[in-house]
This record gives sequence, structure tokens and C-alpha cells, in this order.
Amino acid sequence: MSKLYDLKVLIENKIKADGLDATAVKGKIGLRSGRVLALISPTTPDDPQAVAKLTQAVKEVLNIDL
Repeated sequence: MSKLYDLKVLIENKIKADGLDATAVKGKIGLRSGRVLALISPTTPDDPQAVAKLTQAVKEVLNIDL
């Protein structure tokens, strides 16, 4: 599996565990990272720049380090 997909799963688990509005949080992360989470699949190729942007977006929106 790709690192992007692993991040997506971690994000979704965090949203669910915290009882957050999934649509709103995923939208905010998507806008900041330039990546729509719903389009990330296990076969999505890794892109170090995309991983960095997604990680930074999660830090900004959820205030956690992944």
C-alpha cells in the first residue's frame, strides 16, 4: 500500500474516533493539501511532495503530527 493511503486511513480513523464532522474536516484537509481524500486508494502512487502537503494539512486542521 502507498504512504498516501496509509495517511488517509489514519485521518479517517482520527476523525471517527474524535466524532468530528467527516465532510467538513476532509474538505478542509483537501483544500489545504490539494488532494481529495476520497480519490486516494491503496494503489495510488506515492509522491513525496503530496505526502508532505497532506501531512502539513493534517497538522493545521487536526493539530496532530502523523
